[in-house]
Amino acid sequence: MPTPQPGRPVRGSTTGRPLMAALDLLGRRWTLRIIWELRDGPVGPRPLLARCEGLSSSVLYQRLTELTRAAVIASSPAGYELTPLGARLREALAPLDAWSAEWAEICSDPA
Repeated sequence: MPTPQPGRPVRGSTTGRPLMAALDLLGRRWTLRIIWELRDGPVGPRPLLARCEGLSSSVLYQRLTELTRAAVIASSPAGYELTPLGARLREALAPLDAWSAEWAEICSDPA
């Protein structure tokens, strides 16, 4: 499966609207977890694999390749790290994180 790119057909969009391409990329198994694990700086592939219990090495390397091609992460001597674009993605996800916390509270309310 090719790396989702704006302007190319992706799941849910034959036109490859940028938002749909981003959601296709972010909706892939383990993608958001990998981005989360890189939040504090570079992490090598072995420590990253250890942090993501249940993640296979083949899926890890597939996601690292996709995220690198998408310019969200980059390889450095210290490991993989978020690019400036990847850091902005983390910032963009913060409101969704806040919304999901509110949603969890409402869903757990017995009323």
